[in-house]
Amino acid sequence: MNTPKTLQEAIKYFADPDRTFAYALTWRWPDGVITCPRCGSDKHSFIGTRRIWFCKGCRKQFTVKIGTIFEDSPLGLDKWMAAMWMICNCKNGVSSWELHRALGVTQKSAWFMLHRLRLALQDDSSVKLGGPGSEVEVDETFIGGKARNMHVDKRERRITGTGGKDKAAVMGILERGGAIKTKVVDDRKATTLLPEVRRHVAAGTALYTDALQSYDNLAVDYAHQIIDHAEKYVEGRVHTNGLENFWSLLKRTLGGTYVSVEPFHLFRYVDAQVFRFNNRATKHRVFDDGDRFALAMSQVTGKRIVYKELTGKTGSEAQA
Repeated sequence: MNTPKTLQEAIKYFADPDRTFAYALTWRWPDGVITCPRCGSDKHSFIGTRRIWFCKGCRKQFTVKIGTIFEDSPLGLDKWMAAMWMICNCKNGVSSWELHRALGVTQKSAWFMLHRLRLALQDDSSVKLGGPGSEVEVDETFIGGKARNMHVDKRERRITGTGGKDKAAVMGILERGGAIKTKVVDDRKATTLLPEVRRHVAAGTALYTDALQSYDNLAVDYAHQIIDHAEKYVEGRVHTNGLENFWSLLKRTLGGTYVSVEPFHLFRYVDAQVFRFNNRATKHRVFDDGDRFALAMSQVTGKRIVYKELTGKTGSEAQA
């Protein structure tokens, strides 16, 4: 059977433990197991009945999950594969309650699974956007509950200012016809936004923003043009509608699928939406569900997060 292209094919494909194990080996050790991932010894043996290796150097066992987001998980790879397929290909994400019902795991386990999977979807690329002849949009948005939907008592307690004062800010940088990069930021001051633009956008790029004063000094490095949303939203090529489209998708995901997201986890949900957006099919690019899944699986190695970090009990990761 060829690698799956649909959810139905994926469930059937990964229902076979031997086939799932063989598939996992291709992304974990494409050249076969050469050295022990713990001690580096090349003396080890494979126990086929249990699908594990025994290292004769450190005298410990290891599995295909070691050194990946799946490490130490008691759940089978069939469940992990199905969860990965869903988070990669459900346009508005998948909630822990939905995954718990679909896979037959607890909601707590599903929540932990999804956060581990989001870690694999993070974009670690340092390649800058833009360049000669390219156009890049920069914009920000606020994420948080709508005041009109709150009970009056809660509104008085939670809403203490205007202009997004009580919400989380997310900035986005979008290359038209290309990728998007995002970051949850502390504020919209020039000292916060300008370094991010210069870090991710090549000098000389045609850059479009709204009239926020924080962007005033960008003309030094870029062909910077402004669209004042108090007057109009489009003037020729100058607009930020591409990013407005992404913000719309993101907010439908957060409000419709996840309902309530803690601010210290927000960047994880944004990263997952960025992955789906950057790897979507377009009229210039054929990219199906199977391709997205294969790309995500190629990124699971070398990443790990534990439950204590996610719950803020230890480590700087929980404070991000």
